[in-house]
Amino acid sequence: MIRCQDGNCESRMGKKDASSVKLPVDQYRKQIGKQDYKKTKPALRATRLKAEAKRSAPGIRDIILVIVAVLVFLLVVYAFFYLNLSTELDLDVDMD
Repeated sequence: MIRCQDGNCESRMGKKDASSVKLPVDQYRKQIGKQDYKKTKPALRATRLKAEAKRSAPGIRDIILVIVAVLVFLLVVYAFFYLNLSTELDLDVDMD
């Protein structure tokens, strides 16, 4: 049903009633937004800097991975020289 008075036309299709009811998610977002405005600028800056530091700082997992890679490399080099020298010594003993 459409009503027109003084150039303003209204439609009564139920959309007007549905828009007045807010979803709980929207209410929650609005509440969170209000809480964010209550924070002071230094607190917001500290939170932002903490998040950036956490993203940019190398994690302990990365550090452990690098240390393990270096240790494996050293073990391979040691094994290569150990095996190479031990076979040369065995050949010298067999020659006598």
